[in-house]
Amino acid sequence: MILVADSGSSKTDWLLHIPQQQPVSFKTAGLNPYFLGEKEIAKIIADQAPAMLAYGDAIEEIYFFGAGCSSPDRHEIVSNAISQYFPKAYVSVDSDLLGCAYATCGHEKGICCVMGTGSNISFFDGEEIFEGQHGLGYVLGDEGSGTWFGKTLITDFLYGRMPAEINGKFENAYHLNKDIVIKNVYQKPNGNTYLASFSKFVSEIKATPYGQEILERGLLEFIETNIKSYPEYHKYKCHFVGSIAYFFKDELAALCHSHGVKTGKIIKQPITDLMAFILKRNEG
Repeated sequence: MILVADSGSSKTDWLLHIPQQQPVSFKTAGLNPYFLGEKEIAKIIADQAPAMLAYGDAIEEIYFFGAGCSSPDRHEIVSNAISQYFPKAYVSVDSDLLGCAYATCGHEKGICCVMGTGSNISFFDGEEIFEGQHGLGYVLGDEGSGTWFGKTLITDFLYGRMPAEINGKFENAYHLNKDIVIKNVYQKPNGNTYLASFSKFVSEIKATPYGQEILERGLLEFIETNIKSYPEYHKYKCHFVGSIAYFFKDELAALCHSHGVKTGKIIKQPITDLMAFILKRNEG
């Protein structure tokens, strides 16, 4: 049996391949080792996916691709947590960008973008990813991400910059004030996912001039800051993974076209394509 995981900061999709059977899927919260320690990750797995642990002795290989898994020490945090429940399995931990590349590019060269709770980008040469100077996180970066949109909406609301009708709708939906926001962003864990939770409001106001302005500004900031940082970006297909890219794919594709960016796949969740890639690679 082979278990594959795709993890962002908000959620983790798990897919278990059982020979001659339909794959079995599981979900847990995001397991980002920048924000969670080994014990916390292990507890989340145990509490939220007990049915998955029932396969503990039968799973032979685990491939985990996650946000925050870009260095050996972060790999170890995740690997140690997983190995507690799957002691017989070979465990591989890599970044979500590599998972994105496998799911979209396969073995072809291309640019891979993650646009979900956070955002990131890399160039894939068909074998390895090259991350560049991006992935600065939700305080310094995450252009065009759910966190970026949530932060923009909240600051506009608190500064009184929203149009009156939209301001009222936002206030009725979330009942926010400065103290609530400060507490959740600065004093509680997972400030990034808190901010990203407001991004769904963009879908509700997308037809308004204000909604269109915010949406275009966020997507363009990703294109200008991330995609165009690659001098030869126009030579390769640019693939996108994540909820923001998927739910606003028409606007994203239109902006990419107008800026000379070739769009490839735009998918919400890479887990199915990722499993197919892993299985095909293992067969070869």
